[in-house]
Order: sequence, then C-alpha cells, then structure tokens
Amino acid sequence: MSEFTIYHNPRCSKSRQTLALLQEKGIEPTIVEYLKNPPSVNKLKTIIKLLGVTPRDILRTKEAEYKDAGLDDKSLNQEALLKLMIANPKVIERPIVVTKTKAVIGRPPENVLDLI
Repeated sequence: MSEFTIYHNPRCSKSRQTLALLQEKGIEPTIVEYLKNPPSVNKLKTIIKLLGVTPRDILRTKEAEYKDAGLDDKSLNQEALLKLMIANPKVIERPIVVTKTKAVIGRPPENVLDLI
C-alpha cells in the first residue's frame, strides 16, 4: 500500500494531471475512485482535518447536486453536511491527495509537490 492516496475522478482533467504528476515523481498512489467508492463519514472527517479546512471549503458549489441535495442550506450541522457529501460525492472537491500527516487538493496539480 502506498503512503499516498488520491481521491480521483478519472473523467476530471485536473485529477488525471495530478495523478500523472505523482507518477512522474515515482509515486504510485493508492487510487480511490470516490464517485464509485465514497469515503465514510469518519474518513471524510480525517481528510478534512488533514486539509485544515471545513467541510464547506471542499464543496463544489456549482454542481447541480449541491443545490439538489440541499447542501446550500447554511443551517445544516456538520454531521448532516458530511452525510450529504458522502451521499452526493460529486460535490466533493477533487482530486484530494492524502498522506498520513497531510493532505492537499490538486488544484492546481502542482499543489501535490508540497507532500513530496
């Protein structure tokens, strides 16, 4: 198992570029296609903590699912927000690259260089 994990969407150009950059640096990360296999609520909490952000900071607010799922409701508590994010993984920013101690969003892909 690699010390790097990428939460990846193969249809996203930034996600593909981030994966390619890691591979160019000799890193073969564990690839999680999060649209098919969303993280658990606890795993998402860990990722958010490693990123040093709030759940709302990693929401893709322009996705139709954001409004359709009610994620634009500012009164949602964190647990409800996380559950909706897992149920609608398309709203989670991508790609996210995680190590044991740190995580970054690969937008731009060069952000992953901070992990190496």
